[in-house]
Amino acid sequence: VVQPHFTAYRRIVRYFGTEILLENGEINREALGNIIFSHPEKRQLLNSITHPEIQKEMLKQVLKYFVLGYRYVILDIPLLFETNRLTKFMKYTVLVYCDPPTQLSRLMKRNGLSQAEAEARIASQLPLGEKRKLASHVIDNSGERESTRRQVLSLHARLEASLGFLRLAAGTVVAALGGLVYLLLRRFVS
Repeated sequence: VVQPHFTAYRRIVRYFGTEILLENGEINREALGNIIFSHPEKRQLLNSITHPEIQKEMLKQVLKYFVLGYRYVILDIPLLFETNRLTKFMKYTVLVYCDPPTQLSRLMKRNGLSQAEAEARIASQLPLGEKRKLASHVIDNSGERESTRRQVLSLHARLEASLGFLRLAAGTVVAALGGLVYLLLRRFVS
């Protein structure tokens, strides 16, 4: 939703200026990140621009995969617990967790951040301990890759065996029938 020519992109450039753009016109995430992680009010502004567009796109993707027959869909929502708007729509929430020193080290390495920059980003989020309490499933990603893989496969097996998707199927059928009845009534009444 932040690619050039999309609504959110235009609004971001209008509010944050062209200095956050790369030469090819795309948003320089590092430059924008430096602004929003040091100014909470600007982070809120960015969220107010992007979140509605992201939510629309997520809904489209979920419906697409449901129609294609998938039993569950995983949505990667980095600030799910911080925004707390979408949790009511989730049957399950999964936190991929690692211990705080590992989190700091990985963030610094992945994004090329100084320790102070990485700590500022982490401080803008709920503490991992709080997130662990809110999640219905926790995958501990502190150790070896194979350990994380086994946890993911175990969770996948539980979700595949779950019948939770049937509620969504029933709701979709009811909504589709309601829409059809509405369209038929409109046609015959007018």
